[in-house]
Amino acid sequence: MSWIYILFASVFEIVWAVSMKQSNGFSHMGWSALTVIGAVASILLLAMGMKGLPVGTAYVVWTGIGAVGTFLVGVAVLGEAATALRMAGAAFVALGIVLMKIGETS
Repeated sequence: MSWIYILFASVFEIVWAVSMKQSNGFSHMGWSALTVIGAVASILLLAMGMKGLPVGTAYVVWTGIGAVGTFLVGVAVLGEAATALRMAGAAFVALGIVLMKIGETS
């Protein structure tokens, strides 16, 4: 169950990061509210996931999925650049997530 909490926490991390960008410096109330809701949900779910996982693994997976997911939303939805170097960077972060998961069970 801990992994499910971490997965949902990561999704809410993507939500709050993207909505923060859309809030334009917290000048749009709806996006600002979504930012706060997403951040609180993300941290609460992370805390629940950490009950059954090592802190290092949980935190790296949470931030990694959030970072790669936010990058992908930026490219797909917000029209941000998808250069080869940026894609490689995201791939390396994703590889790190996989290695942390595999290493956690070794």
